[in-house]
Formats: sequence, C-alpha cells, structure tokens
Amino acid sequence: MKNILNEDLAYEILSAVEEIPQGRVATYGQIARLTGRDKNARLVGRILSMAECYGSYPCHRVVNHEGRTAPGFTDQRRLLEAEGVGFKENGCVDLKRFQWNI
Repeated sequence: MKNILNEDLAYEILSAVEEIPQGRVATYGQIARLTGRDKNARLVGRILSMAECYGSYPCHRVVNHEGRTAPGFTDQRRLLEAEGVGFKENGCVDLKRFQWNI
C-alpha cells in the first residue's frame, strides 16, 4: 500500500494553508475539501503538526470545526489575536465572524 503521507501531498496542503488571509481562519475540514480530500481532516492536522519540516506556513490560522485551537500549540491564540481574530467566551474562535470563506 502506498504511503499516503508524501511530500507532494504535504506541499499541496501547506499551499492551501498559505492562502488563508491574515485575520481569518480555516478549519481542518475546509483545507481537506480544498485539496480534494473531503474525509481527511485528520490528515491535514497531521501534516500541519510537521509543517516546520517544510518551511514557514501560517498554520496558526487553522482550527477545528468548532473553532478550538490545536492542543499543545500554546502560541496559536496569541498569534490569531495579533491578527485581529476574535474569540468567544468559551475560548473558541468566533467562526461566524472570522472563518475564511473560500
């Protein structure tokens, strides 16, 4: 079976992440759909967790479908707030206001 994680796939996903405008966020599912992998949101997360191996990408702009930031990514909220992204009282990004509409 061919390994699903290859450099071409990683760069395709990271290129989509690079398109997210400053001050906006996308979900893992959005990025998966944008790259033609509708059911592979977890794969997107896995690649983003290794993104520093491929260069500098704005991975902080990707959150889960509820707007939660990535566990263990302690600077993510600070980076988003510096771009003007707002959070709700529950700590999630306000997706109604700040989600990237592709």
